[in-house]
Amino acid sequence: MQEIERKFLILEAPDFKEEVRNKTRIVQGYLNSAPDRTVRVRIKGDKGFLTIKGRSSSDGLSRFEWEKEIPLFEAEELLKLCEPGVIEKFRYEIEVGEHIFEVDEFTGLNEGLLMAEVELQSEHEEFSRPAWLGKEVTGEKRYYNSYLSKFPFKEWQISRP
Repeated sequence: MQEIERKFLILEAPDFKEEVRNKTRIVQGYLNSAPDRTVRVRIKGDKGFLTIKGRSSSDGLSRFEWEKEIPLFEAEELLKLCEPGVIEKFRYEIEVGEHIFEVDEFTGLNEGLLMAEVELQSEHEEFSRPAWLGKEVTGEKRYYNSYLSKFPFKEWQISRP
């Protein structure tokens, strides 16, 4: 299956929370984080998932994605085998027009990072932009979760001039 999504930073943290329809805690790790393929283990709420993603297109808008729900205890065991750098975040689902935006509020070593994603049916599909949507970061690899697992956002703060 082809995944088409766009990613954005969030302008005002409190504003989007007024529109939330669902909030879920997510913990995820990577069994493989190579650019050509990532193999991710995720616990989302009380469910486990195994996901394989291919290399992103040159503009970062689309890539192959395969995901399967697995038993929670298997996801917990697989997380123990993951590369160092587990990602922890809260995901908020917000309906905006015809689309659902998933806003991730990172915790742990990525605390302070807020990003929104919207999945689309085509690369040129139009969508409503809420007021809290900031700079688009689609295709910027440093905002990929697999990158954040190795180079956490808090380290970016330390290395800034």
